[in-house]
Amino acid sequence: MKAEQQYMELFATYENLVGQYSSDILNRPRTQAFKAFERLGFPSPKSENYKYTDVAQAFAPDYGINIRRIKIPVNPYDVFRCDVPHLSTALYFVVNDSFVDSVQPKTSLPEGVYVGGLRNFTERYPNIAERYYGKAASMDTDGIIALNTMLAQDGFVLYVPENVIVERPIQLVHIFRSDIDTMANRRILVILEPRSQAKLLVCDHSIDNVRFLSTEVIEVFAGSGAYFDYYDLEESNEWTSRFTSLHVKQEASSNVLVNGITLNNGLTRNNYYIELNGEYAESTLCGMAILDKEQKVDTYTHITHAAPNCTSNELFKNVLNDQATGVFSGRILVKQGAQKTVAYQTNRNLCATREARMYSKPQLEIYADDVKCSHGMTTGQLDENALFYLRSRGIPEEEALTMLNIAFTADIVNNVRLDGLKDRLHSLIEKRFRGELAQCGEKSCIFVS
Repeated sequence: MKAEQQYMELFATYENLVGQYSSDILNRPRTQAFKAFERLGFPSPKSENYKYTDVAQAFAPDYGINIRRIKIPVNPYDVFRCDVPHLSTALYFVVNDSFVDSVQPKTSLPEGVYVGGLRNFTERYPNIAERYYGKAASMDTDGIIALNTMLAQDGFVLYVPENVIVERPIQLVHIFRSDIDTMANRRILVILEPRSQAKLLVCDHSIDNVRFLSTEVIEVFAGSGAYFDYYDLEESNEWTSRFTSLHVKQEASSNVLVNGITLNNGLTRNNYYIELNGEYAESTLCGMAILDKEQKVDTYTHITHAAPNCTSNELFKNVLNDQATGVFSGRILVKQGAQKTVAYQTNRNLCATREARMYSKPQLEIYADDVKCSHGMTTGQLDENALFYLRSRGIPEEEALTMLNIAFTADIVNNVRLDGLKDRLHSLIEKRFRGELAQCGEKSCIFVS
């Protein structure tokens, strides 16, 4: 049986039950999503953008799905307790793919700001939800997005009204917790109205040693003059497969930073789609992965410059050891009329062993003649001269290698605009290179209670 068949049969059998434990607005596109998934199926390795990842194989096992939204017996605050100096966040949790409304932060938010569950948001603010939900992530071209839209029953929402600044960072912790192989279909919806500001940190963690699979669709709408930071930290385990699609739509003079960091994982596919639709919009897209054993991170990026005088900066780095695999495919599209575009794309990779594999494909597609655009890629080993210099000063080889690896990743962390998070990431990355961070645990987590 093809991998797609079990999901189509599941939806055909339990469509009413899926809808019963969700909301009207989430239910409306399900039939269309089913038809799209039936037509598209999973992306094939024969597709250029999925050449090195067998999606169907990842989805083939028989995963459990919590359609009846049974409460998972876990108190997030009991699972994770970690002090992080200088980082005070408003903390929220999603267990598998259900928003946890039983433990809410005591933080007071500015008037009109909504932070909470997607299902609840669609019921309280149906007009806003209908205007934005599903409008950035197209299920007509990606079978995984169609599957997510078909099955997602809840999620997380950050809504900031016009001219409102949310000073305190928002932190969302995704926890995988189950005694059986489990699939979660997660949604995040971020709406920043004109001249609003907010920062969101999303952490992914797997607790149990069973197979986990997640589809995650994140939609971000940045109105004119809005400022938004999105940080994604993955600290899962080798039994976790994650397929994420982040879609950002920016209006004039908006500023969006997206920074994705993988410290531990199994199989990860990250898609990033950013559209700069208004003049003077600015976008920074960056990320890094530290991989060993047989871990894999496959990254696809697509930045569209649809308006003149916009700027985008893109930087991705990977450090690979053992039999790890990294993939980067990036595309910058400058549409006709998008004059004065400034766009930079860079991919840098280190392979510590001959068995590690890195595949990279940076691309530019330009239909305007007054632009400044560049792209570049390097894959190799650490600088022997730098290693010799450190060794000549009495530093042991293993310590010297660690220092150089840390230095290689520093500019990704330096793009973080939260000082407390930046300091903590430097510490976590050092532990990762020293082999002290096997997977997320009480002493490694970013968040505070």
